Amino acid sequence: MHSRTKHIKIRHHFLREHISNGNCEITVIGIEKQLADLFAESLARDRLNYLIIELVIINLSQFS
Repeated sequence: MHSRTKHIKIRHHFLREHISNGNCEITVIGIEKQLADLFAESLARDRLNYLIIELVIINLSQFS
């Protein structure tokens, strides 16, 4: 079991060290702002447009 969990422990200590040094910050992101959904799920058009705008891929307001 150790070989399967070793990478998790290494990542945990790596992140903990960087957070304590102030190199990164962990924040809670609400489900409506999860940009990864753009790549992982099929989405309704309004949700897709919102995520595209948030990623600044294109400015859809110029097409309205």
